[in-house]
Amino acid sequence: MAHDNALFDYSPITERPPLSWPGDAKVAVYIGLNIEHFLIDRPSTSIWPGTADLVPDALNYGWRDYGARVGVWRITEILDRHGMRASALLNSDVVHHNPQIVKAGLERGWAWLAHGRTNSILQTGMDPEQERAYLTEVVDTIAGATGRRPRGWMGPGLTETFQTPGLLAELGLDYVLDWTNDDQPYPLKVPGLISVPYSVELNDLMLFPSGLTGPGFVQVVKDQFDQLRADARTGGRVMALALHPFVTGQAFRAKYLDQALAYLAAQPEAWITTSDEIADHYNRTASPAA
Repeated sequence: MAHDNALFDYSPITERPPLSWPGDAKVAVYIGLNIEHFLIDRPSTSIWPGTADLVPDALNYGWRDYGARVGVWRITEILDRHGMRASALLNSDVVHHNPQIVKAGLERGWAWLAHGRTNSILQTGMDPEQERAYLTEVVDTIAGATGRRPRGWMGPGLTETFQTPGLLAELGLDYVLDWTNDDQPYPLKVPGLISVPYSVELNDLMLFPSGLTGPGFVQVVKDQFDQLRADARTGGRVMALALHPFVTGQAFRAKYLDQALAYLAAQPEAWITTSDEIADHYNRTASPAA
């Protein structure tokens, strides 16, 4: 049976009330840092498909594991250099397997979003009760480790079921990143839940495997910000920069991330913030008609 989209209405960005950010900023910028756990006997994100179905798949598992062992620490140092906090998209299994990463994020005041249990397993195909138990476990695990319940959600692989938004609202979450279809937050048809922009384009996992160079990455970040700043003459915009420690955390890419963040940090019209704070400000100030 075909389904129409019942989660959100079509809203052209040209027909909305103006959206403002603190300090008259034009673009709200956040760093979506994917902090993920992977199972050794399941296929997942791969740099080389030729071994992706092997068990164990040392090549691809090792590439992904580099992020937790090395890459995230390199990115953390660069974020610190520019005074930026991550919006941490956290697999709850990281709490058990890589607690040092959670500790480092807590020391830096990162925002914590629920990002499923592991990126090796998606919740697609779960019935509502299975998914309710799954989401409850993910949220409770992150809350126990960070001292606060996550406010935002991004599914592993940006996946949801038709019941996911309602279940997330039941658990007290108030925004999702899965619907990458806008440059502004917007309300969903689930009471209390909004969509906050995320990007599958301004995303290292899409950019670098396509052959983008380090200098090219810096230019892409600059071009994205500059265009959003120009667009913001009719209302504030959101720029989400999506990073994966096993991609941008590689040594030869570090200086280019540093250059990109230096550019963003130097922009007086940028509000360098977190996805939590974007959601808060939108909920406080946006017109119900937005």
